[in-house]
Amino acid sequence: MVSAIMQPVSIYAAPISLAAPGCGQCAHDNRLDFEFTFAYQPIVNTSTRTIYAHEALVRGINGESAFSILSQVNDTNRYSFDQACRVEAIRLAAMLDMQELLSINFLPNAVYRPEACIRSTINAAQKYQFPIERIIFEVTEGEQISDRPHLVNIFQEYKRMGFSTAIDDFGAGYAGLNLLAEYQPDIIKIDMDLVRNIDTLGVKQSIVKGIVSICADLGIKVLAEGIETAGERDFLESAGIHLMQGYLFCRPAFQAIAAVNPDSWA
Repeated sequence: MVSAIMQPVSIYAAPISLAAPGCGQCAHDNRLDFEFTFAYQPIVNTSTRTIYAHEALVRGINGESAFSILSQVNDTNRYSFDQACRVEAIRLAAMLDMQELLSINFLPNAVYRPEACIRSTINAAQKYQFPIERIIFEVTEGEQISDRPHLVNIFQEYKRMGFSTAIDDFGAGYAGLNLLAEYQPDIIKIDMDLVRNIDTLGVKQSIVKGIVSICADLGIKVLAEGIETAGERDFLESAGIHLMQGYLFCRPAFQAIAAVNPDSWA
């Protein structure tokens, strides 16, 4: 079992069998010329002191940074990379016997038709017996989205199929509230720049309280990422945020399920 976990992702992305006009990339037999794997970082619920989910973070096969992998993604291999990421994140999570939710970042510009491009994900979930109800798809708000209605359509289709959805780095991009007006995800992840030193900065406190209030009205869970200090944790809890992620609790674990630092609850 250990040897199976340590194997990097297969660099072959199988073609989708039912490609349609306008979705030509799905039919291409593309290969990636690099290998990658994942680290997993817990998302905790501070009110119950439990792990809520794990975010899959891409890494090189020897633990190299996400940047070293993502810098090799281009217009030619973006679809193959996005598809391979989903399959490998699920495969490795299943091998590690992950029982909590699994959060997977996806590239919306690599999705041509969501109902077609999602099939490899569903197949992987079935093959590795990882329920789709435990999968969250998240997209970074700051990513260059050329077609926002297309992103909304992707989210709506994924939600219809039973997946949860999240907007990452909320507050970092230029269109956060406009996007939120068009689509309400299950989770919003507040950008770490808003979190940093929030316990001492009144302007950030007001902004985050406003986000919490809006999300409460819309029925959206709020998650704060990049928590590094007890002061940040304590203010966020007082503001009504209990889903958190950051080095205070745990660093990403390479090809492993991480344990939360027990001192982080104190």
